[in-house]
Amino acid sequence: MRLRYNFRLYPDAPQREMLAKTFGCARVVWNDALAARKAARQAGLPFIGDAEIQRLVLTAAKKTPGRAWLTEVSSVVLQQSVRDLNTAYRNFFDSVRGRRRGPRMGLPRFKSRHEHRQTARFNSNAFSLTAQGRLYLAKVGEVEVRWSRALPAAPSSVTVVKDAAGRYFCSFVVMVADGGEVLPEVDTETGIDLGLTHYATFSTGDKVTNPKWLRRREKKLARLQRSLSGKEEGSKNRDKARVQLARQHAKVADARRDFLHKTTTSIILENQGTHIETLSVRGLARGRNARSVNDASWGAFLALLEGKAARYGRMLVKIGGWYPSSQLCPCCGWKVGKLALQVREWDCRRCGEHHDRDVAAAINILLEGQRILRTTRITVAAGLAGHGENDCGGQVRPGEATPTLAPPGIYGAQAA
Repeated sequence: MRLRYNFRLYPDAPQREMLAKTFGCARVVWNDALAARKAARQAGLPFIGDAEIQRLVLTAAKKTPGRAWLTEVSSVVLQQSVRDLNTAYRNFFDSVRGRRRGPRMGLPRFKSRHEHRQTARFNSNAFSLTAQGRLYLAKVGEVEVRWSRALPAAPSSVTVVKDAAGRYFCSFVVMVADGGEVLPEVDTETGIDLGLTHYATFSTGDKVTNPKWLRRREKKLARLQRSLSGKEEGSKNRDKARVQLARQHAKVADARRDFLHKTTTSIILENQGTHIETLSVRGLARGRNARSVNDASWGAFLALLEGKAARYGRMLVKIGGWYPSSQLCPCCGWKVGKLALQVREWDCRRCGEHHDRDVAAAINILLEGQRILRTTRITVAAGLAGHGENDCGGQVRPGEATPTLAPPGIYGAQAA
């Protein structure tokens, strides 16, 4: 399993200057390689291979007066920039041919020197960790790192990032064995219903209030945006106003990320199985509540839940978005029909039970996830009994839900 660990960097003035050169050179090499391939395509020539493109934009370019300054920075970073472009092209071709899952990828684009977020990647040949806890970067030097936790293994690469607010970060890539952090088994399961009034409602009746990170800082952000708009283009005052605005947006993003990590970790630690309904976030983000939906960041919440479930040996079952979780009575199964958004409580006409809309939806999600999981287990067990030892017995057709279970075994050691 590949994990990322991010830490804050504090380079001094000479190191910041060298990092600025490194960011710029990596961007130029990317743009030169992309321009060469676009020119070859327009001229009807064959696609330039990986080795040839690296020779053109690095080996040959460094010998020319216009690109001689590429030698001032680490060659490893420049080579990695070309590799990243090659990866972007492969992702595009695989997406066009249907070999890559997820949204369709577009062609790589040129990078602008006016982009305020800049990155540079160093592989294991160009960085090391010193005994004093500093990060050595080739041709940059030893940079101070604010360590918040220990790395579980030796990192294979590090990406240095400068965000729009002028802060520096290092992102380590670490490889760990799958299932190496499996948690002790617990007996609890939960269903989760996501919303805007309450961020998450659990089948136990507990609710997590929506922090509304962006709404809290709307007035301050609006004031800073007006201040930025009033500054002259290209002036130092405008750049200062831009940084102030970027810092406020960074505070919003940091608070949101901290909340998502703490909430998802708590859910995974306390429950052996988690059942949640998938949402069409992209579609909801085009509606009347687009700002609130984007502020809630449900997609990141689901991604974190799925990743932590696989990492810690827990079970995650995702229910299809068309399941009418808020329209069913969890006691008798009677369907009340579609309810207006302002209706938060309702009574069942069959059994007479009074339900909180969100709690009832969370209970229905839990029951539906358990039902699908039982059906899937029976299907797999029947397949294992009726086929040879080389047959995994798994379900090959897409269904309503996708159980995410940790290895080893079909359902993981904790889900058997």
